[in-house]
Amino acid sequence: MITQDALREIVNRVPELDAKRGTFTGPTWEDAAAIFDAVLAAGREGVVGVVAMLHDTDDGQDYKARYVLHGLAQYLGRPGKEAARAVFVEALASQLGGERPKAVQGFVVRQLQVIGGKEAAPALGKLLGDPDVHEFAAQALVAIRSGAAEELRKALPGLKGGPRLTALQALGALADRDSAAELRAAAADADLDARLAALWALARIGDAESVDRVLKGADAAPGWERIRATSAALLLAERLIADGKKAEAFRVYRHLKDTRTDAAEAYVRDAAADALARAGG
Repeated sequence: MITQDALREIVNRVPELDAKRGTFTGPTWEDAAAIFDAVLAAGREGVVGVVAMLHDTDDGQDYKARYVLHGLAQYLGRPGKEAARAVFVEALASQLGGERPKAVQGFVVRQLQVIGGKEAAPALGKLLGDPDVHEFAAQALVAIRSGAAEELRKALPGLKGGPRLTALQALGALADRDSAAELRAAAADADLDARLAALWALARIGDAESVDRVLKGADAAPGWERIRATSAALLLAERLIADGKKAEAFRVYRHLKDTRTDAAEAYVRDAAADALARAGG
């Protein structure tokens, strides 16, 4: 069992800042690898101990601990490091959702974004409702991908405001087809930003069952919502064409061509007509 003092001695092997410039050059690769291996030799306790060295405020005083944790996240992506990687990821995930300051948890999440896998998704999912770190958690889940959509779908019913919007955007980034039902429901949300995020996500998925829902959104009164929802409708049609679902795509294009009669929306009418012609519709 390593003591915190011994662990601090290992971390302090990271070079000091340049005395004149205050810049950080960092150790040689050989020295860095030796530091990382020494921390890993202490197992889970070593990783948690380095996390405990992080300050609530990133004021530069804990740069050595931050360097070591971020370096480990990079180092353990190498072939042959699978066992150590599993220990590292589990140790980081164990520090989420508890008593650690939110700024520290945010830093830990960003390291999981680099090195985490499906095994980290549940711990990240528990942060999706946290107003301080939900964006970091969603970004990490999108980067990890495996297991991410399940956590986002599970959290979505209980989310409001910014966390809900972030989750909808993350589902769109993942283009997760299994989330289409939840996204169709969100496309009728009372919140404008949530509606638009859901429409964009449905378009990214290329969900054929959402044509009516997306077109209804695109027919909003003139203004920002109509512009953004129309953009989603055009994206949906593009995805449908790519998936070989021409009939559904033609419905979208024809609707936009026939309903955009105002001169201010001539560009939409022309884009829809051109897409129909190119696709043989």
